[in-house]
Amino acid sequence: MPRKKSILEKVAEAPAVALEKTVEASGSAARAIANKKPMREARGYWRILGPGLTAGASDDDPAGIATYSQTGAQYGPQLLWLSGFTFPLMACVQEMCARIALVTGRGLAANIRSHYPRGILYTCTVLLFAANTFNIGADLGAMAESVRLIFPGANFVMLLAFLETVSLLLQVFSTYARYAAYLKYLAFTLFAYFFSTIMIKDLDWQAIIFSGLSPSITFTKDQIILICAILGTTISPYLFFWQSSQEVEEEILSGKQTVRARRGASDDEIKRMRIDVWSGMFFSNFIMFFIITACAATLYVNGVRDITTAADAAGALRPFAGDASYLLFALGIVSTGLLAVPVLAGSASYAVAETFGWKNGLYHKLRNAQAFYGVLIISMAVGFFLNFVGISPMKALIYSAVANGLVAPIVLVLIVSLSSNKKIMGKWTSGRATKFCGRLIAVLMSLAGIATLVSFFIV
Repeated sequence: MPRKKSILEKVAEAPAVALEKTVEASGSAARAIANKKPMREARGYWRILGPGLTAGASDDDPAGIATYSQTGAQYGPQLLWLSGFTFPLMACVQEMCARIALVTGRGLAANIRSHYPRGILYTCTVLLFAANTFNIGADLGAMAESVRLIFPGANFVMLLAFLETVSLLLQVFSTYARYAAYLKYLAFTLFAYFFSTIMIKDLDWQAIIFSGLSPSITFTKDQIILICAILGTTISPYLFFWQSSQEVEEEILSGKQTVRARRGASDDEIKRMRIDVWSGMFFSNFIMFFIITACAATLYVNGVRDITTAADAAGALRPFAGDASYLLFALGIVSTGLLAVPVLAGSASYAVAETFGWKNGLYHKLRNAQAFYGVLIISMAVGFFLNFVGISPMKALIYSAVANGLVAPIVLVLIVSLSSNKKIMGKWTSGRATKFCGRLIAVLMSLAGIATLVSFFIV
């Protein structure tokens, strides 16, 4: 027989009993909500997102933020339409890269190595490594300076070393599954730019929406160079290599260990890939739109025209947008850097390793792919030391833009050629619209590359 409880004991138990029942009721309610159709669909959509979301989010790195901030500060909302214009272009390119990887079971560099002269690939790989390394240096510097905006007394060198160490340890010692999940969730931090923008008082949404839908160019030298910079930082070669390599990593994670096992794709795989890629690229351009809007509504309106780094943009925002918006903008730079720097270093490492036929992939342990991880470490180390050789962040971005301007058109032509080749792609060749977009982007990036080179030598 159970012991009879005293009134005092029952009174003492009451809060615990109430808590237990509340937890049980909450759990039942949570399970009921989770089992509803909208929640099931949301979970299914989240599971689809992967390499495309990561690639899109990493495109809004501190270097990109600096470019978009300068766009808003210098020209107000005039160039907001570029966020919509570049969306389908970059989505088409990333889809072609992902499609090539899914169908062939190999990364982009490995495919170029098999079907085109090695000299072309070697040239592209060297330029990509150089561009990514300069970009890593600029991004690390911007991240450290952004932390110092929040903690002015922090030591720049110590911050730089800490941020680089964290990035390296995550890449080298995390399992691929854990690392991919980290990057995927880190993409959420880009919403800092959305919230930092809508917190600005008296935004003229009518003018903002009009500028976003109405293409406008003044054809001045400075604006043409800035548009070229936007194209270069939005449609970046490192994303091509990262996207294809991550598709292969995902296939390996699912159990397809050999190229032969990975070769070919199902209708469902292609459909899921397209949802992932187009979602990721939309997210990237969505954030680009709000960064330009924030700087247009504050810096441009108040006569602040010159922004050289993302940290400059955050600091300049404070007097006009308030402390909360400033803090979100600064924190966003750090979080996007933690996302983008590993992608920059990783894409360079994938490209070099695939170019020379070395064992590669984040799913490998350090001792099993030492050359692959060695390239990654070298790229990060050189980027770190670039902050101490007297090269300004803006010059580092210019050098990066020059290298990207040279490599992007070449790689784009090869991507279109590969994705259109029936012998390689079978029934999964790119459609007419995608091929047209690919060729258009190759032309635009060629013009952007020429303009970048001209501006580089003029400066």
